[in-house]
Amino acid sequence: MLKVALTGNIGSGKSTIAKFFEDCGF
Repeated sequence: MLKVALTGNIGSGKSTIAKFFEDCGF
């Protein structure tokens, strides 16, 4: 999932990273 988040970060900006942290419970 981390790999997907990093890849999405390149294309979509911080949106994917924010969602990734949200899914992890951060």
